[in-house]
Amino acid sequence: MIPAVLPTYSRAKMSFESGEGSWLTDQDGTRYLDLGAGIAVTGLGHAHPALVKVVQDQAAKLWHTSNLYQIPHQDELAAKLREATFADTMFFTNSGAEAMECAIKMARKYWYDKGQPERVNIITFTGSFHGRTLATISAAGSEKLTKGFGPLLPGFINLPAGDHDALQEALDDTIAAVIVEPVQGEGGIIPLPDACLKGLRDLCDSTGALMILDEIQCGVGRTGKLFAHEWSGITPDIMAIAKGIGNGFPLGACLATEEAASGMTAGTHGSTYGGNPLACAVGSAVMDIVADDEFLADVSRKSGLLRQSLEGLVASHPTIFELVRGAGLMIGVKCVVPNVDVVAAGYDAHVLTVPGGDNVIRLLPAMTISDEEIKEAVARLDRAATALEGKQ
Repeated sequence: MIPAVLPTYSRAKMSFESGEGSWLTDQDGTRYLDLGAGIAVTGLGHAHPALVKVVQDQAAKLWHTSNLYQIPHQDELAAKLREATFADTMFFTNSGAEAMECAIKMARKYWYDKGQPERVNIITFTGSFHGRTLATISAAGSEKLTKGFGPLLPGFINLPAGDHDALQEALDDTIAAVIVEPVQGEGGIIPLPDACLKGLRDLCDSTGALMILDEIQCGVGRTGKLFAHEWSGITPDIMAIAKGIGNGFPLGACLATEEAASGMTAGTHGSTYGGNPLACAVGSAVMDIVADDEFLADVSRKSGLLRQSLEGLVASHPTIFELVRGAGLMIGVKCVVPNVDVVAAGYDAHVLTVPGGDNVIRLLPAMTISDEEIKEAVARLDRAATALEGKQ
């Protein structure tokens, strides 16, 4: 008999009833050091006191009115994001996939209103992940995401990552936009070199194609800048964010320049829940903490400490681990053995990691993780690796 909850997830046989900072506690009282943060979501840790208070205060006042009316917390969060980023305007959503849907619609509508309706094609890259809606799986194009869900939506051209010749050839006068993740998350924590991001910006400028960045996983402070593209010195035309901006409360946004958003007039897009008072109150409080230079500098410092410790771990267990890569507190450890075996061994060592593409385990800890917790995390990963070596 089918479960009451649709069985689309392959879940670990554990459940948690409470969390604090970088720790989760299961129903038996066992504590786990959480290096996954809900897949890069709880960037400020579980049950952050300031965010708990914001939720409690706002929940006692007003949860939802719909976008038929003005929402002051939405305006407040938008103002903070506009001040801190390239964006002139933004649309609030409940998730990253919805933010990407808005970005795709925005790019196509832009060219339609410019009198070039033939510019509908959007370039994406192998290894990318932009969500699980029909449009976003069509964009990513991998069989893992698309098998059984045809016919896919037309208008997406998926190119090999790093193939500059193919990119230049594809950028013709039918291209509306190019979508890229500054750091591929699901694909295996693969940072795009700054030079490539700059080159892509130049190509978009020379052809008129809009540059869409997917910073759903790599944004909101995770790399040591508020957004990962800042390291390269470029700015996009459109950017999708989510995950960390709500610290676990469902919230996303599609940010854009005034020019890129010029086609999105009243009635062209909408969301019943998107940008509701409760979500935006949380997002505004997250921005107050994350968009602080000292906070971001500490993320970079911690990432250096963790990266150095992981390099030592890899060197100590060459039959288990191959290499470390990533940006900030978004780190991938490429495995020699199946990554799911490492994740499972971590469960036994009471440390949580996330599997990713290219046989990596993803380490996406809370940005509030302490130096002592970093040391403990690596010690637990060491125990997990040692246990796996005993089975070889």
